[in-house]
Amino acid sequence: MKVIQKYFLKEYLKLFCLCLFIFLSIYLIIDFLQKIDNFVESEVPMSTIITYFLLKIPHVTIQMIPVGSLISVIIMFSLLQRKNEITAFKTCGLDIFRLSGIMVFITLGIGFVAFLFQEIVVPYASSRSNEIWNLEVEKSDPGHFYGGDEIWYKSDNAIYWIRHFDGTRNILENPTFFFFDKDFQLIKRVDAKKGVWQNNTWKMIDGIIQERENDKDYGLSKFDEWIIKIPETPDTFKKGIKKPEDMSYQQLRSYSETVFREGYDNTKYIVDMNMKLAHPLISVILTFIGIPIALNLKKGGTPLAVSIGVGICFIFIVTMGISRSFGLAGILPPIVAAWVANLIFFLLGIFLMLRIER
Repeated sequence: MKVIQKYFLKEYLKLFCLCLFIFLSIYLIIDFLQKIDNFVESEVPMSTIITYFLLKIPHVTIQMIPVGSLISVIIMFSLLQRKNEITAFKTCGLDIFRLSGIMVFITLGIGFVAFLFQEIVVPYASSRSNEIWNLEVEKSDPGHFYGGDEIWYKSDNAIYWIRHFDGTRNILENPTFFFFDKDFQLIKRVDAKKGVWQNNTWKMIDGIIQERENDKDYGLSKFDEWIIKIPETPDTFKKGIKKPEDMSYQQLRSYSETVFREGYDNTKYIVDMNMKLAHPLISVILTFIGIPIALNLKKGGTPLAVSIGVGICFIFIVTMGISRSFGLAGILPPIVAAWVANLIFFLLGIFLMLRIER
């Protein structure tokens, strides 16, 4: 049995690496052709372009692993079938379920390695590639916060409304600060035309202060310059919009909790957090589908089986996208939205496996 396991591992890894290289190359070529105009217009050096695409490879690789796994399984078992090696294995007392068990074990290993790669390498590489694209190609302002130009930020006993934050010069445009007591009653409001970070503090320029003097009345005063004492620094407002691939599972979990504490909807991050756990198992699930496709197809051979496999991948991606959308809309709980595609295709794979002649 160990000889067969080594044989399967060797043949599968050869096909898997080849498929992964082909799909990765196709993706990067298409991505380059789509973005070449942006690179030319931004006049970035060739070294930056090369660095950008090299940094994209880890994330794209993770996305292509399930596709590569399915196509590799289909090609491998189609070739085994054509060479009558499946019949030889059955003659030796090895039914298709035991052979499938070997493939499940191999793809489980690949899924585990992919998860570690996703947690350790992808966040750094992806965040750097997005940084290059946003700052050097798009020339975008890094001060955008959670999806909008305006910032609503919840601090301790205070809420800040900043119409725009210039992250390059550390300037707050038209900021408004609301300060509350322990009963969440407004005790002070500060409006200014501009806030400038100087000498490790915020200096407000040309504004007014409304401060509660008793239970009902508020006093009003104007200022040309005024130092406001708040704990937030420019780095607080430079968080930007982080993508799920820019973070590991633990980082995404912590980021989701931070977004929630600051008064924003964190549903998107909870859904994507669960998807990080579901993604490494896709290769295993698609293995259950790939083996029956390769063995049950009587006409068309390997090319048709591969075409069907590509179609299955497309349907899986669409299903996963729809379930994620339902999760973001609150129609499905986040954990269900992340795992429903895996569950559907796992049941399909089991159904197809049971129809194979043992």
